[in-house]
Amino acid sequence: MGAEHSNALPLGYELVKGCLPPAQCHAICEELSSHHVCAGTGGIRNAEKKFTGIRDLAHCAHLLSLAAQYLNGPAQLVRAIVFNKTVDNNWLVTWHQDKTVCVSAKFDAPDWGPWSEKDHTLHVQAPLAVLNNMVTLRIHLDPADISSGCLKVIPSSHQAGLLSQKDIEQIVRQQPEVVCEAGVGDVLVMRPHLLHASSKAQNPSQRRVVHLEYSGYSLPDHVSWA
Repeated sequence: MGAEHSNALPLGYELVKGCLPPAQCHAICEELSSHHVCAGTGGIRNAEKKFTGIRDLAHCAHLLSLAAQYLNGPAQLVRAIVFNKTVDNNWLVTWHQDKTVCVSAKFDAPDWGPWSEKDHTLHVQAPLAVLNNMVTLRIHLDPADISSGCLKVIPSSHQAGLLSQKDIEQIVRQQPEVVCEAGVGDVLVMRPHLLHASSKAQNPSQRRVVHLEYSGYSLPDHVSWA
């Protein structure tokens, strides 16, 4: 089933409960447990290249179909990150929008930029039209609530477009936040430029989330998502 992205997710997010069976979540956790994350590291990037379970999950028909419901065009994986708040890795994230993407090569197109290179990968701020045709799936491998530092969002804030820091501060003052509590196997679907934040975990143990970004936008022929 497809949906016009202009009409889908009017609040910028929704929770799909029980999207993945607990056994599948447990199997992914088992694979992740073999990877040591250094203290102070926020997440494991390029996770689909490091874990077979994440690669298979990101490209499975079930999640591609789910993502496509919020996109114009087939769902293409943009990036995969694993986040885990623990005693050694416990952080907060201030209110922000996700506006940059990683691509394999630089290209000349209106409204793409600024460009930068980090860790040998090209990063670029995408135009609003591209962000409107992207969706993030946050797959919860552990229960997430306010005590474990779950995500907070400001509903419909993506409809304001690309925001300056001053704009963000004003919206945060004026509009109520929603705490996105979730259970194992629940998927939080959101637009990347929806304002979101998270606090440090109050009782850090494990709060593992697989963060998958998909796009329905077609890059130039010589370029791929990196």
